[in-house]
This record gives sequence, C-alpha cells and structure tokens, in this order.
Amino acid sequence: MIIFRKSIILIGILFVPVFGVQAQKRTTRQTREEYIERYKSIAIGDMERYGIPASITLAQGILESDSGNSRLSVQSNNHFGIKCKRDWKGARVYHDDDAKGECFRSYPSVEASYRDHAEFLDQSPRYDSLFAYSSTDYKSWARGLKAAGYATAPDYAQRLIRIIEENQLYLLDRPNGSRLYASRKRVSGKHGGRTGVGKATSGAVIDPDDYRVTVNAHNGYNVYTANGVHYVLAKAGDTFETIGKQFRISARNLRKFNDLTDRRSQPLKDMPVYIERKKRRWTGDTAIHVCRAGETLYTVGQIYGIRSRSLAKMNRSYAGDAVLPEGLEIRIK
Repeated sequence: MIIFRKSIILIGILFVPVFGVQAQKRTTRQTREEYIERYKSIAIGDMERYGIPASITLAQGILESDSGNSRLSVQSNNHFGIKCKRDWKGARVYHDDDAKGECFRSYPSVEASYRDHAEFLDQSPRYDSLFAYSSTDYKSWARGLKAAGYATAPDYAQRLIRIIEENQLYLLDRPNGSRLYASRKRVSGKHGGRTGVGKATSGAVIDPDDYRVTVNAHNGYNVYTANGVHYVLAKAGDTFETIGKQFRISARNLRKFNDLTDRRSQPLKDMPVYIERKKRRWTGDTAIHVCRAGETLYTVGQIYGIRSRSLAKMNRSYAGDAVLPEGLEIRIK
C-alpha cells in the first residue's frame, strides 16, 4: 500500500477534520456561503494531499452541484458531475446531460464524492499537465481543466475563476488558508483577488504543502515532494544501491530515510523512495488522517513524508507494522 503516483494511487486519501458528510433533504436552498463553510476543510485536505487548489475544488463543486442543491448532488452525493466511465465499479444513477439518460457515479457520502474527484484528476493522464502548476495558480488550473475536456461549456474556465474571485476562495490556497478566509473582510482590500503566480519551475521554492508535484528531473527520475521532502518512484528492477548511485546517496542512508532497518530490503516498483530525511510531523493545516483498508503507520508515514517513529509517538496505541482499522483517525501533527 505504499505505491502511489498520478496513474496509480492505491491510497487515495481524504484526511480532514470533517467526516461523514451526508446528503440531506432540505426544504430551503443551501447558499453558496453555507456550501463553502461546510466543505472547505475537505478541499484544503485534497490540496495538501494532491496539490489540487482548494479554490478549484470548491469552485467546481459549487458550479457542478449548484452549491449542493442539484438533483444529482442531493440524491446521489455527486458534487462534481463525474460520469461512470468504463472503469467505474460503484453505484450508478442516470440523468440527462449532454445526452439523454447518461450514467453518473453515485456515492455514499459527499466526502466520498470529494475523494473520488481528487483521485479522478490525479489518476487521469489527460490532467497530468495541470500538476505542473502551483496550487496557488487557480487561473492556470481553471484554464487547464477546460483545455483537458473536463466540461463542454465554452466559458467553463471563466465561470470557475469568477466563482473563486467573487468569494475570495484563492485565500484557501495559501498557508493558513482557513484563517485567512475567516478574516477575509479585513484582507479583501489588500489581496484584491489576484495571485500573480505562474508555472512551477525546477528552480522555484518548494512549498511544503505541494503534494506529488514534479519539482525536478534527474537521471531519468522525476523528483517529487511530499511535506517538503524529496522522493522518487522506484522503477522495475531498482534497488536501493542503483537508486543511491544515481543520487550519490548510500543504500544504507536510503534505507534510513525510508525507515527500513533490514539491510536486505529493496523497493518495489512504484514505491516512493525518499532521498532525504522525512519530517517529524505534517506541515500542512490538516492534523488527522482517516485510515483506509490495509494501512499501517509505516505506509501512512510514506504517504505524508513523516518518520515512522514520530507517527508512533503521536499514536502510541499502534505499532508501526500493525494494520490499522479502516476509518480510524490518527494524528499526523
């Protein structure tokens, strides 16, 4: 369960302090402000985990679900208008969209819809180019989604940008975004809805909240960052010795960086291999991780770039190699 990348994410996560958000029948329409307050923590969690701007996630949710009031979102918890596609194994519902009676995904909770949206963007090759943009560059993300064919509306990018700027959602993309957004009335004149950021380059400062964003390439390896710590994905046939040779790091140190004590251990294909020491705790806003089936403290540490020993200290009831109960909430900071 430690393998993950854009095309393969076996641990697609949602780690936020708001859980089990269920669709409820309402007698009055939910306002846009109510929608933002209800789901902004989930969107921030997805940004920290995947690098998708929280402003983009919320703007898409607002636009696609009519702020949670559409028939599809109320009855099926589908807040992003994602259709079934051939690989969808979950529940289905049928609605008229571009054609009559099209198949849409149905979810057990709004939380599940947000998780699937993040994984959908992260796993689909057509959206790979978006992850070259900073998580604060909402305009490039909006235009990129339209260019990649997320929606057929010709003004889709402009609609997303307008929602983001009218509601100052760009504040959520910044460090301490929840706090900035809460105090937006005091800062609105200063920020004015503009970011002035562009594509990330290999020489750019690495934001610790960026997740699975390529920051450089070296000897045929893409170098990624999680929690501000650099890692690569092991290729078929790789060993710690061969990877170490490419990065001038001893195999012993690579095992140490990846919390492995067995000198015979070797990386599996697509396993993240950290090429520097992981941190003691998560540096993003989210403090809790919700465990998925088969996870251990070790695999969670590999996801977030956190040392296994530190996770064990924060969660003393569980051993590093013990399989954690699905749905368990554990501390990551």
